[in-house]
Amino acid sequence: METSIVAANSQQQSHVMTPVNQASSDEHLIELWIHGRSIHTERAYRRDVKSFRAFVGKGLRMVTLGEVQDFTDSLSGAPTSQARTIAAVKSLLAFGHKLGYLPFDVGAAVQAPKIKDTLAERILPEEAVIRMLAHEPNKRNHALLRLLYLSGVRVSEVCGLCWKDTQSRSDGQGQITVYGKGGKTRAIMLPPSMWTELLALRAGAGPEDPVFRSRQGGGPLDTSMVFYIVQAAAARKGTGIEGKVSPHWLRHAHASHSMDHGAPIHLVQATLGHSSPATTGRYLHVRPSDSSSRFLVG
Repeated sequence: METSIVAANSQQQSHVMTPVNQASSDEHLIELWIHGRSIHTERAYRRDVKSFRAFVGKGLRMVTLGEVQDFTDSLSGAPTSQARTIAAVKSLLAFGHKLGYLPFDVGAAVQAPKIKDTLAERILPEEAVIRMLAHEPNKRNHALLRLLYLSGVRVSEVCGLCWKDTQSRSDGQGQITVYGKGGKTRAIMLPPSMWTELLALRAGAGPEDPVFRSRQGGGPLDTSMVFYIVQAAAARKGTGIEGKVSPHWLRHAHASHSMDHGAPIHLVQATLGHSSPATTGRYLHVRPSDSSSRFLVG
């Protein structure tokens, strides 16, 4: 009797601990893993996994830890790109194991390389942002640059912004509602001057029309065009800005400059849509207000 009870308990525990296989093939697993991610993350992850599969030349179920390590050793290019690729592969392998498709999570033992935090290098001084805006002659582009800075929205969020996502407020301010990373929706208030500048672009556009329209076809600006507009504005003579500036630099500037002017960290976190105050707190660490160095003579 005792033996049969022990055997039954053992079978029950085995059943509970063994995950049910929810993927039918490598391709199916990848689609399940990719599902729900942003278009930019999806594009990058597909590229990373494609290169990994080409390198190992076999099905994911047959991949060994040594082959994953060989792949990571073969990577070249910027450390940040290498780290992203390794993180993508580790994520896929862990996901496959969790779903019961892969017998082992062979990527768990692989260490991603430590990379230098270059956030401080990508925060434009406030004066540089002002000059950048002042030297932009195009009405639409000026409003776009200013909105990226004043609202701190991501490039995908500004491209997806339609007039139905905007609202007037009784105090002369405006409001935009953006659908962002991780499927989160947030509302962001705009100062009266920004709201007035934004409304000047509408010109009879309907609720479903994009706020920032392409000159070709009238559809929404795509992300590559926004990148071009920002880079051209930063490179314009008189701005004094060096480097290949991206729209995200204006998001960094928003976070850093607003906290420099006394904005509480929880408010900046809510505006930017950060999932954790620790993410927002990085801006305090890369732009310290004090240092022990001032106590030294030298």
